[in-house]
Amino acid sequence: MKKIYFLISILSLSILISCDSGQDSFVEEVAVNQPKKVELKLNSKGYSRLFVDGEEFYVRGAGLEFGDQEVLASHGANSFRTWRTDNGKQNGKEVLDEALANGLMVFMGLELGRERHGKDYDDVEWVYQQKEAIKSEVMLLKDHPALLGWGIGNELNLRYTNKKVWDAVNDIAKMIHEIDGNHPTTTMLAGISREEVDYIKANCHDLDFLSIQMYGDIINLQQRLEEVGYDGPYLVTEWGATGHWEVGLTEWGAPIEQNSSEKAAGIKKRFEIAIESDSARCLGSYVFLWGQKQERTPTWYGLFTENKEETEAVDVMHYFWNENQWPDNGTPRISNVLLNGKKSAQNIHVNVGDDLTFSYGISDPEEDELTWRFEVMKEATDLQDGGDSEEKPSIIKGLIVSEAVGKVIFKSPAESGAYRVFIYVLDGNQHAATVNIPFYVD
Repeated sequence: MKKIYFLISILSLSILISCDSGQDSFVEEVAVNQPKKVELKLNSKGYSRLFVDGEEFYVRGAGLEFGDQEVLASHGANSFRTWRTDNGKQNGKEVLDEALANGLMVFMGLELGRERHGKDYDDVEWVYQQKEAIKSEVMLLKDHPALLGWGIGNELNLRYTNKKVWDAVNDIAKMIHEIDGNHPTTTMLAGISREEVDYIKANCHDLDFLSIQMYGDIINLQQRLEEVGYDGPYLVTEWGATGHWEVGLTEWGAPIEQNSSEKAAGIKKRFEIAIESDSARCLGSYVFLWGQKQERTPTWYGLFTENKEETEAVDVMHYFWNENQWPDNGTPRISNVLLNGKKSAQNIHVNVGDDLTFSYGISDPEEDELTWRFEVMKEATDLQDGGDSEEKPSIIKGLIVSEAVGKVIFKSPAESGAYRVFIYVLDGNQHAATVNIPFYVD
């Protein structure tokens, strides 16, 4: 009589059961849902690194909430970060399950109340209730094998005054370490200043390291760290395009956005100078944003368009995540963008009913056949702070007079006010070059 062996997992306990059978022997292994052991320690070169089950883990990732995990993994990333455990479309377990299937690790965000949203860290009862709610979230997810660590709050230092927020953060970090001995904790700072660093160093001993979020100014990251006296390990958890608060404005107050090729060049330079250069303390980075969002414009921060086309910045991240190898098919590149012969910074005024000429230079690495998508919309007026949700203006239809690759002639809108004209140039391989120019109808 032959025996069949079954390996059964019950709450991480493996039990071997045998039974007699007249069939061939086999072993069926039921996956054990065990957490990975994630530690912060020095590697063989004496550099701070995360280690996952004893293997060094340098973070190559992106901020992702509604983006495509499978595409992220296909470009060579090993991780992504979230801002909360439940994004409204997927709960934390669903996010982690999908990440596990795609071979990705997740730095899970724990959303804390912000002072700029009216939360009061002098309210002892509310602070306690928040901590208990966070504890419930941690208990649900702490043993998932795709979990890399915990991000406690996002940019809690943005427009705040009450330093008790850091006491609350440390209390949560301490609680996490008491119930989860496998994952590190951090908090994500908007920029970095001596005031916060001094307080956190003195009072937040249960945080394992700091996480820093910077955009155009990230080029000066090493200088900023030296200025504030922080010499510990860190993650860069948001970085990417130049921030809308860091660029020039038109005379009517519209921020001037770079085109997708300018953004890609800037992202490449920032990674090389600010992130890749610090092999001693930088634990890796999460580029912002693997997906798309409306923030001042629908193209400013996302590495994808609303139609899920990849921009040139994805090519750049693929290059870094794959040992300096570019993707097989590259994204179209755009240049020399003009409206009526003028650049954005020249404060372009037009009249109602004018014929306007939007021109641009375009090239494609593989000389793919190119198509385009044209849009005009009013300047956004639902302007929020710190990445909070904004409403996208509606697209104005029926303005095109004639169009060809590199040139669109269109009528100015019938109402006076501030507008933007957008072009998306597509290569048929789910890639897009993007650019917009603000203009004012008198």
